[in-house]
Amino acid sequence: MNNIKSNIQNLTSLWQTVSKPFNSYFIETNFKYSLIENSEWPNRLWLNQEINKDVITLVKEKLLSISTNLTIPYWDIYNSDSFKILEQNGFILKFEQTGMSLKSSQIFTELKGLSLHKVSTKKEAKLWSILFSKSFGYFTNPELLIKSQKNTNYYIAYDQNIAVGTGILHTTGNVSGIHSVGIIPQQRQKGYAEQIMKLLINQSIKIDSDFITLQSSDMGKGLYLKLGFEEQFTIKNYALQHRV
Repeated sequence: MNNIKSNIQNLTSLWQTVSKPFNSYFIETNFKYSLIENSEWPNRLWLNQEINKDVITLVKEKLLSISTNLTIPYWDIYNSDSFKILEQNGFILKFEQTGMSLKSSQIFTELKGLSLHKVSTKKEAKLWSILFSKSFGYFTNPELLIKSQKNTNYYIAYDQNIAVGTGILHTTGNVSGIHSVGIIPQQRQKGYAEQIMKLLINQSIKIDSDFITLQSSDMGKGLYLKLGFEEQFTIKNYALQHRV
């Protein structure tokens, strides 16, 4: 259970880190949320406890009071069907992810040619945003990277001098979280995702992280299992129906 909590803490810490420079991270009694204008990411609202009807009423009131759509992650860690309260109150499931973790140990052999370049300039932040949008289908404001790059690491993956994808490495305590590993459509099916993952895992080991965490789509799960990650829990991501 501690690894699960560390996984969730790393993920929510990333959202907080990105939002705080914009004064866009908010704390309510029962939930927290990140709301950044002119960006589709992160824009999340997450609860401090298991869902109940009273809390969902408050969540709906908050969502109806703002103009930006927020995704509501439900951590399936309570051994209950409390997520059904969301579905009974006008929320629809957008997508699911699997929380996974890996105990740091093995340094992978790195293929020659592919490299990770840490974003440090406005030009690089803009390129990262373009690559991210092509990979994932939604927009991230480059200013997010500029204002949060001191507290998290954004990477562009290059094969020789060709930019092929993105990645994020975000550290909380002894945990490194790998996020936003994406390959632009024209560069897929070439093994880049696996190599980016190996480079990020190696980087995590080099900075003495005890565990590495991520949140996987169904499409990526096979690769992560191959690399040694273990499945821990499910994340169901919801949105209020009238805003979808």
